[in-house]
Order: sequence, then structure tokens, then C-alpha cells
Amino acid sequence: MNASPAQPRQEKTKDTAVPDPPVGWKEVVRRYQRPSRHRAIRQIANTLIPYALLWVLMYFSLSISYWLVVPQALLAGAFLIRTFVIFHDCTHGSFFKSKRANELLGFVTGLLVFTPFHQWRWEHALHHSSAGDLDRRGMGDVWTLTVDEYLASSRWRRFCYRLTRNPLVLFTVAPLFHFLVIHRIPSKDADRRTKRMVHATTLGVLLLAVALSSVFGLKAYLVIQLTAIAVASIAGVWLFYVQHQYEDVYWERRPDWDFAKAALEGSSFYKLPKILQWFSGNIGFHHIHHLSPRIPNYELERAHESEAMFREIEPLTMRKSLKSLRFRLWDEDQRKLTGYEVLKEARRAKAAESP
Repeated sequence: MNASPAQPRQEKTKDTAVPDPPVGWKEVVRRYQRPSRHRAIRQIANTLIPYALLWVLMYFSLSISYWLVVPQALLAGAFLIRTFVIFHDCTHGSFFKSKRANELLGFVTGLLVFTPFHQWRWEHALHHSSAGDLDRRGMGDVWTLTVDEYLASSRWRRFCYRLTRNPLVLFTVAPLFHFLVIHRIPSKDADRRTKRMVHATTLGVLLLAVALSSVFGLKAYLVIQLTAIAVASIAGVWLFYVQHQYEDVYWERRPDWDFAKAALEGSSFYKLPKILQWFSGNIGFHHIHHLSPRIPNYELERAHESEAMFREIEPLTMRKSLKSLRFRLWDEDQRKLTGYEVLKEARRAKAAESP
């Protein structure tokens, strides 16, 4: 659905791209909001046990060759992605029925994925409440400027924006920096308990690192852990990016912003091969997750297959998702994400409007 810059989309507007959610959509999602202890425990077992066994296997592989360890560490990174999805469900209180169980498991899995449970839960809730709202950007999302905002920015701000949105930075340097450094710093707006828990998580990560280094040796631990966390963080940032950064994504100013439309049109249905869907914990059904974060990840596929309102959503395939790499700015006139190539015409239009 590529519209010419000179011809704003009239027929393929956001109101026709996806059917409006039915009036009773809250009743629909409520059918899938029941956590299952059996399925939750099974997911913990098929995620954390293989992850632990990989560490044991890597320990014995060290005596043979580091080249045997690296592919195992890559696989460990894939299991860390799945671990993060469990952590993510715990922050929404959807993995178990028990709030206490979600907090305990969330803190433990947070240590494994280097992420403070309480702070991430707070920030992520803000993301869910404001996704797709142009007037409430900045919390838990990828920095996105409109075309007009970019043109009005200083040279320094434009440079920082281009650097931040550069794929080499966004998908290599930024993910590791975010998980290793940013997650160690309490938010200035967080309450006292949340700040304390950030430091508690950092202490727990350090203690776990000391314990594993004493077994594996510092060098081996760093090779294994950094490889695994690099895979998990880079893949995680990519998944988050394509779930909210595609051409016809939903963005609206506050007066016209609608929660249900923001969920179904502002979050992608990222259709992945089954093996990747498994490792990513069904997070590709992101449109359903944003409509109801209380649905456990292990119920998302069933909800999609059972409800027509979800099956009507056009999937974003892996091939199509690569197109998202060139999107940089939100064009409010065209109501779509676009690349920097739109700036030349935008400057020309502004110059023509000037007296």
C-alpha cells in the first residue's frame, strides 16, 4: 500500500485497513485470560531446564574447543528469548493466577535476562497504555519523529536521531547497551521500592556471574554469557521494532486515539516459522497481546485461530518485515512510516508555503 507523496491516501485509510473491533471485544478476549498452572509449569520446564543443560554441556565442551561452545551459546540465546517472554508475561500478571508467583518468577527470570522486574513492569505498562499515541511517545518505544518534527530539529538532534535509527546501531550496539547498562540505572520517576529492586537485580546478576565464573572461569563465562545475551537482546529488539514499526502502523493524536484500534492496527501480527514462533513464545501475535496483555503467551495462538476478528488481520511476514529497516519518520499527511527520501519534497513544500 505505497501511496505517492503527492497523493495522500484517501481510499486506504486507517479506518478501512482493518475492520473495527466488535463492540463486545472485551468479552472475546476474556475467554483467553485464564492462566493455566499446568501449561505455565510445562513452559518453565521446556525453557529453563534446556537452558541450564546447555550451560552444563558448554562446561564440558570447554575442554575440547571454544568452537563447540559458541554454537551452543547461540542456542542458549534462543532459550533466553523464550525466558524473556515468560518474564514479560509475569510483568503483566498473566503467566500464573497468583500475583505472588508472577512476582517471584518474574524476579528470577529477570536475573537471567538482566532486566529488573519491577521497573520494567512499570515502564511496560506505560507503553501499553500509550502505544500508537503521537502525543504520548517516549516510554518503552523506539524514538520516532514526525517529518515536521525532524525538519524543525537542530542539526545536533537530527544527527542523534539518524545515529539512533541506524540499523547497525539499533540492532547491534543499542540492544547490548540497553540490557547491560541501561537496566542497571533506576528511572528518576520510579518510586523508592522500584529503585531498590533495580539495585537488587543488579546485585543478583553480579552474584550469579561470580558463581558461574568460579565454575567456568571468567573468560569462558564472558564468552558464553555475552554471546547468549547478545543473541537474546538483538532478537528481542528486532521483534519489538517490527511489532510497532511497519508502513501502515497506527498512530493518532490524542483526541482521535483509540485503544482497541491502536492494538489491532498499531501492533503487528508477525507470522513466523513454527520453530521461531516457539522460541519467541508466540509474541508474534502482538496485536492480540496489546488488545489484552492479560492473555498468557501460551493462549495467544488459540485466540487467534478461534476468533474471526483476529484472523482478519493481515500478517507481517519475515520477508515483508525487512522493509521496515528503511522506515525512519512518521508522515502525518500520508499517515504512514516512511524513509528520509520524503524530506526533500517536504522541504520544497514548506519553502513554497513561505511568503
